[in-house]
Amino acid sequence: MNKSYFLFPFLLLLSCCGSVQVADPVYKADGRTAIKGYDPVSYFTENKPVAGEEKFQTSWNGAQWKFSSRKNLDAFRKNPENYAPQYGGYCAYAMRDGETYEIDPNAWKIVNGKLYLNYNEKVNGFWSRDIPGNIKKADEQWSKLPKKSQAP
Repeated sequence: MNKSYFLFPFLLLLSCCGSVQVADPVYKADGRTAIKGYDPVSYFTENKPVAGEEKFQTSWNGAQWKFSSRKNLDAFRKNPENYAPQYGGYCAYAMRDGETYEIDPNAWKIVNGKLYLNYNEKVNGFWSRDIPGNIKKADEQWSKLPKKSQAP
């Protein structure tokens, strides 16, 4: 029997399982819009998620960001890093393990002036059990995770 017959499945397995995950710099459920269309500034100014409007939007870091008011849009444009969620808006709890999961805009927390989003309320509860430890792990994973480059 041909030895390559046995080698091929092994090489196929290596090529499939040995790949490195590459993330978009910003999570976009629809491939275009950050935070599923919610206003990132509202988490800070209104202490709740508020849906953004089509008339108040901007592009930043490879995504469209929507806002509930001109004031919030202007605040974001002045300093987007102050308002954008951590880990590109991916689930903060999953990021501690280097995974990129979707989020629910209603599962959130602001810690030390930074916005963290999670998969759902239940996961947000798990994440909240050790916020400092989870942030430390997720920060390390996010810094190591390769990001797709964005066209200028």
